[in-house]
Amino acid sequence: MKKILCVICAVALCAGMLTACSGGKPEPPADVNIAVLKGPSSIGMIELMDEAVSGSIATNNFSFDVYASADEIVPNIVQGKIDIAAVPANLSSVLYNNTQGKVQVIVVSTLGVMYVVENGETITSIEDLRGKTIYAGFRGKSPEYDLNYILNANGIDPEKDLNIEWKSEHTECVAALAAGGNAIAVLPQPFVTTAQMANENIRIALDLNNEWEKLQEKSVSPSALITGVLVARTEFIAQNPGAVKDFLDRYAASVEFANSQVEETAALVGKYDIFPAPVAQKAIPYCNITFIRGQEMMEKLSGYLNVLFEQNPQAVGGTLPNNEFYFIG
Repeated sequence: MKKILCVICAVALCAGMLTACSGGKPEPPADVNIAVLKGPSSIGMIELMDEAVSGSIATNNFSFDVYASADEIVPNIVQGKIDIAAVPANLSSVLYNNTQGKVQVIVVSTLGVMYVVENGETITSIEDLRGKTIYAGFRGKSPEYDLNYILNANGIDPEKDLNIEWKSEHTECVAALAAGGNAIAVLPQPFVTTAQMANENIRIALDLNNEWEKLQEKSVSPSALITGVLVARTEFIAQNPGAVKDFLDRYAASVEFANSQVEETAALVGKYDIFPAPVAQKAIPYCNITFIRGQEMMEKLSGYLNVLFEQNPQAVGGTLPNNEFYFIG
């Protein structure tokens, strides 16, 4: 019996020594500078942001700055002033190409937020857009390529089979809808909700996220309509793996909170002046806030970037990023 106890103690002691030796020194708390964009992509981040501001996170020092435009974020990433940033999906690829791999995408944060809306009852399918005039405010940007892909895949030539009246701002499309006359527009959230709150006759006719998914049903490697992703500096990931893991774990919980606690999330969106809380509460269920990482992220995002590349290579920075672009973790 004594021999057995001695063996057990010896094994336990060795196991403890191995754990101590293999674990090494614990990673010290890191300063993590995070850039948030005003708009749907910030919704999934908002609870984590609030926790950081309140000082309730003890593991790492997360600090957040809210930006009105991705153009403001880009130079700060390049200069190393931002470690993690929410950016449009195509911009992540542009950044990767332009910096020779100094950023990696770490998670897909937002799927499609574009909707066909109308002041009327004429649109029930993509085919119903044939011959119509629709208002849109995103010419030359990735949503134009998203719409073109969906139209072409449904046999509708966006140059010949309908008339797209381009506006400089989404607010102009909202105004055109409010004017009545069975107007049709393609709008992102939260502009859809804003339009509906101003005019109860405006309805969502088609969800372009759903239309995209229909086109992927028979695909071997289905892509997704992706609006926003999070990127991190490659150097920061290498130097602070524990902090990156901590961030991703907390961010996943924040996304879950956003999708399950809509009223509380909307209040935080208003608190941090992302957009008004009443608009947020109605818009959040339509913002497709998500958390997709690893191989699934790589599959869906690479397919989406390929759709953009086939229409305009410059939309993704001239070339499709290689596998090093995707932080699998």
